[in-house]
Amino acid sequence: MKPADKEQFLTLLADVFAFYKQPFSAFAGNVWWEAMRPYDFAAVSGAFSRHAVNPDSGQFLPKPADVVRMIGGTSNDAALSAWSKVDRAIRSIGTYETVAFDDPIIHRVISDMGGWVKLGSCPSEEEFVFVAKEFQNRYRGFAMRAEVPEYPRKLIGIAEAQNAERSIQAQPRILLLGDQAKAISVYKGGAESLRLLATELPQASEMLRLGRADNLEVA
Repeated sequence: MKPADKEQFLTLLADVFAFYKQPFSAFAGNVWWEAMRPYDFAAVSGAFSRHAVNPDSGQFLPKPADVVRMIGGTSNDAALSAWSKVDRAIRSIGTYETVAFDDPIIHRVISDMGGWVKLGSCPSEEEFVFVAKEFQNRYRGFAMRAEVPEYPRKLIGIAEAQNAERSIQAQPRILLLGDQAKAISVYKGGAESLRLLATELPQASEMLRLGRADNLEVA
């Protein structure tokens, strides 16, 4: 959460304490704030709601660890959903084309795992199962931090990689996967590579606005 979320969070927390008929103090508020700061306000609010209807522990005032566990469930769902997008893209499109997903964490995780081409080059379905598990574990790690990591704006496919090796100056086609508007936003906000400094990102976005960027197409 951002500092601007603190007042809204403390109001929510006070309501939670009141719901459980427990006294609320400034000290408790500060402890909770520090514990919950890494997470998005909407995720925290949703976790409180899910805890309240939990048949095993919902009758008790939650502790920060209880809320983190609830948020972890959300990250599990997100990781499964993200892998479903990736798996579908590999099987239906393949890794010949350069792509941009509608989720920046997907870009970061695939980059950390060696890139788009490597991900789609598993020799067997058995190995692909382990790849899926690794992807989901890495994705959960980023999702639990409730912040967008630095990520490459596109996942380079075989065609673009080969052109680069041959020094062929061809404008690569980029397939937008998932929600088109979100995929464009991911592309605009990403780095040309993970070594690109944050101060250089506005320059990349300006090039896109002026039309001096890659050829974006909807998959």
